[in-house]
Amino acid sequence: MFFKKKINPFTRTYSRHEKLLFRFLRHNMLMADLTDDELALFVPHLYERRYAKNEVVFFRNDPAQAFYIVKSGYVQLTLDLEDKFEQLVVLSSHDFFGESGLFNNMTRVYNAFANVDNTELYVIPRINLMEIFEANDKIKAKIMSAMAYMLIEQKRKLFNAYRETFTFFDLGTAYNREDFGVDRPPA
Repeated sequence: MFFKKKINPFTRTYSRHEKLLFRFLRHNMLMADLTDDELALFVPHLYERRYAKNEVVFFRNDPAQAFYIVKSGYVQLTLDLEDKFEQLVVLSSHDFFGESGLFNNMTRVYNAFANVDNTELYVIPRINLMEIFEANDKIKAKIMSAMAYMLIEQKRKLFNAYRETFTFFDLGTAYNREDFGVDRPPA
């Protein structure tokens, strides 16, 4: 017996442009596990912004008001040390930065500059991210889970770099009891 596949007339269909955008967003580790319907919630909040070479996206300690994905070009992340800047990484298409924009009341921990002319970024305002997260626990859980995984991997790399340059700096200064959920001194 032959059965026809039932088609739900209420299922949303997406344009070719939307599908290409979804494919682009899925190259970003934070959004890799989101469905088309989940990604569609971000589309109205993706603002394209073009930057000139050396134009500042944000400085360290600025309020974190947005999350960024590199559409094209390059973005350099740096730490400022007195009047000098030490390069952390150069990001390219699909890479994200400004992850502190995923959380309330955060500031930037590094500087971000466009590395070439016509660098294009997708900017998602924090307020829109919070609206999506508040209305969709599943999306929030997927993104926060990916973020946790990435932070653990970054910590592993930091520890490995520290081991290779042992005593170059005091890694213990980067930690305190609050980092481990302890809010009071031991009795």
